[in-house]
Amino acid sequence: MGSDYFPLTIRKTVFGATILGCLFLALMARADPRHGISMYGDPGLPPDFVSLPYADPEAPRGGRIVTGNTGGFDSLNPFILKGTAPWQLRFLGYEGLMGRNWDEPFALYGLLAESVETGPNRNWVEFTLREEARFSDGSPVTVEDVIWSFETLGTQGHPIYLSFWTKVESIEQTGPRSVRLTFNTEDRELPLIAGLRPILKKAQWEDRDFTDSGLDTVPIGTGPYVIDSFEPGRNVVMRRDRDYWGRDLPLMQGRANLDEIRIEFYGDAAVMFEAFKAGELTVYRETNAEKWQSAYDFRAVRSGDVVKSEIPSGKPSGMTGFVMNARRAPFDDWRVRAAMIHAFNFEYTNDAITGGRQDRITSYFSGTDLGMRPGPAEGRVRDLLTPFADSLLPGALEGYALPVSDGTARNRKNLRAAMRLLQEAGYQAEQGVMRDASGRPLEFSILLPQGSTEKQAFANIFIRALERIGVRAMLDVVDNAQYFSRVQTFDFDMTDFRREFSLSPGNEQRAYWGSDAADQPGSRNLMGVKSPAIDAMIERMLETADEAEFTAAVRALDRVLMAGRYVIPTYEFGIGRIAHARQLRYPARLPVYGDGYWFMPDVWWWQE
Repeated sequence: MGSDYFPLTIRKTVFGATILGCLFLALMARADPRHGISMYGDPGLPPDFVSLPYADPEAPRGGRIVTGNTGGFDSLNPFILKGTAPWQLRFLGYEGLMGRNWDEPFALYGLLAESVETGPNRNWVEFTLREEARFSDGSPVTVEDVIWSFETLGTQGHPIYLSFWTKVESIEQTGPRSVRLTFNTEDRELPLIAGLRPILKKAQWEDRDFTDSGLDTVPIGTGPYVIDSFEPGRNVVMRRDRDYWGRDLPLMQGRANLDEIRIEFYGDAAVMFEAFKAGELTVYRETNAEKWQSAYDFRAVRSGDVVKSEIPSGKPSGMTGFVMNARRAPFDDWRVRAAMIHAFNFEYTNDAITGGRQDRITSYFSGTDLGMRPGPAEGRVRDLLTPFADSLLPGALEGYALPVSDGTARNRKNLRAAMRLLQEAGYQAEQGVMRDASGRPLEFSILLPQGSTEKQAFANIFIRALERIGVRAMLDVVDNAQYFSRVQTFDFDMTDFRREFSLSPGNEQRAYWGSDAADQPGSRNLMGVKSPAIDAMIERMLETADEAEFTAAVRALDRVLMAGRYVIPTYEFGIGRIAHARQLRYPARLPVYGDGYWFMPDVWWWQE
């Protein structure tokens, strides 16, 4: 460092931020810069790797993919709460300091940064920018851009970015191309989260309000695609940037192969599927196993112009179903939530809608070693949960499993159990109507967006079942803009729910079920759970450097969530089902995470 060099520093607490000069770098212990970082142990790829293991460096460039979304959009800024932007923009046009290898549980490799180093306890992380890193307008990525991006996203961005910023004690420039973040808490995942934060151009926003939504300002990023054109509410066309700065990086070999990515918008999934059959789309992701078997016998499939591909996944099941808002009655009582789970006749509904071809989700992390084990909690899992025994709901320690019906429409046994639970919660059936002690009927609405045809079918079967025990449920279908607004402000009784997890769950769990997120508008804690046990299990997951302890903490978290009865689980998506034009190809070597949102079109290509 030259004598005339003075680092840019932002030093902050959770309550505010101040700018101070700082020259104490020489006093701090340094680690060796590395090409990558992993949550546990060393990253799996060596410093001289030539490409990601599931990408084909020989893949041809060119062609296009046309995919579809339901609903519409009124913003092109995916980093703020206001407005609705096409979700794909975040992953096509913007990059972090590091990029992920989806063939490892959680490992990152240099992208905008050429190296990463951390303190012995990961209490700080330092990145060194690549000299060649550029924004899409050709300007260089600077440390000033990095610091501004962290601070702006952490204070003005979407709520998903806010929690991380509260854990940053300081962020400072430590060299011409290096930046260091020091943390105020013990959390092994924070350096990796920092590596994934998108980096935006500071100069673009000098005279603009970052929180303004609309279609007149597109954040400038560094990714391989830029917006070429759009028609409000109808389509967005992304064009591969032929001057993309990172095209020669090993991390990017065999990726971003398509010249054009076109996103068309439709009113609902049924209309979108018909558009695919008519050739307006070149790819369609199917979530219903029965439809996959019965609805794909149209001409393009028979002729071979459309190919059906099945891609397995090794990630946890995640949670899909109907979430209940525990912030307000009637779902603030766990016995009412339990009654709903009993009344939901999964076996019959699954047979009617998917032909019984899709297995039910049995827990949040089922299908992997992270999922809770059947029966009572044992060993380290019990040790972790015992201090919270008084606050845990029945089943967390003793063992909990979802009720199973006999597969018939009547579901008598489970409906009787549901009525007993409602009676325990203070409800009584009077002339066929379930009422509370004040005589108010037990009723609620199920909020769904337009176009959610399959979820509406599930809900309608559920509603008819509830009528048999005197509970009135109403389907509330609204347009996408109203739906997202109501979900962000928790203005619902019950709504659809989907959470996907990696093999290395971490800080995102705070956003999903942490107490601090329960009342934060826009947070992902839709059920509104506030649980000391959940908070403690998440903290243990993040603090420990021991993989066995980490696994025990996740299994314990899984138990508390399932015993909380916050979600009525439906079926899992263990296999990705993608129908696509025969010219669209993907590598034979598949990653452990299967066909996540990044897989298509990231490593696909077009070949005549």
